[in-house]
Amino acid sequence: YHANFWADALLRNPMASLVGVWDDDEIRGREASDKYGVRFFHQMGALLAECDGVGITSETAKHADLVEHASAAGKHVLLEKPMAVSMPDAERISKAVQEHDVTFMQNFPKRYDPVNHELLRLVSDGFLGRVFMARVRHGNAHLLELGEQANQEWYADSTLSGGGAIIDEGSHAIDLLVWFFGLPDHVQATASNSTLRLGVEDTAAIHLCYDGGLIADITTSNAFTAAMDSVEIYGTEGTALLRGVDMASRELSDAPYLRYCIRKSDKRRWEESPSIPQFVKGGFHQNGPDMFVSVLCGDRNIPAVDLQGSMDTMAVLDACYRSVASGRLEKVIRHAIS
Repeated sequence: YHANFWADALLRNPMASLVGVWDDDEIRGREASDKYGVRFFHQMGALLAECDGVGITSETAKHADLVEHASAAGKHVLLEKPMAVSMPDAERISKAVQEHDVTFMQNFPKRYDPVNHELLRLVSDGFLGRVFMARVRHGNAHLLELGEQANQEWYADSTLSGGGAIIDEGSHAIDLLVWFFGLPDHVQATASNSTLRLGVEDTAAIHLCYDGGLIADITTSNAFTAAMDSVEIYGTEGTALLRGVDMASRELSDAPYLRYCIRKSDKRRWEESPSIPQFVKGGFHQNGPDMFVSVLCGDRNIPAVDLQGSMDTMAVLDACYRSVASGRLEKVIRHAIS
């Protein structure tokens, strides 16, 4: 799915050219190469020999192998989320890109949407005061709409995907909270597959506890028929609400997308931002490859999810699945990059 947006971005980017496609599924790979008018490579090594960087949008279980191959060939890597199916695989990725000194970027496109930067400024500049609670609801109805066909898709196979709603849609929400507030100290997560009865969870609730007292909650599902507000942030001086930034709410939301209420002389009223999320306007998923190209061309000031940021999100995901298995609050274990 995301590979299509990436190919579109690279084809229209004047600073890049799309060399070709390699895929271990030749039918799928040839369909992509025909669609975009580029060469299909039978051998991964042949493609690596002709490019500077690669975009990896494979099944999640194959990420570690592919990053190791690309890094060993000295190629820079843009990796689709989530990073890996497990922390050991994430550590393999970390070791490979550090050992071969290649640029690594994780694709979490919420980091590039201007409306999220506006929301972040409300937090970081103190307009909301001390933030004590945040809620993120992020999901879609994709697996619900697929019905019985969902069982045939790789992302419903935990051995290929690493899990369901938590690692798929929930990882977007986790990355947003890690970006805004850093790593939580502990996580409690519950998950269910009773709605769609697949091999992975279709619905989950995640409770994040921060040392400073902040409480953050995530609700995520692949069976949301409809929704509205996606992000809620509560501080001692104000509240901010953001809508329209996930699939369940995009088609049902309208302006104002970002609203905030700041306490002024004990009078309260909603202020409305004119900003329209890029997720609504279009071009959202193309940001990752565009930023990747810019970074490789020397623009080091562009925000990107680097190796440490990717490992931090994996640390929270790891704690989530440990919590689902244990039924207890689990410690988030940070893996610092040297």
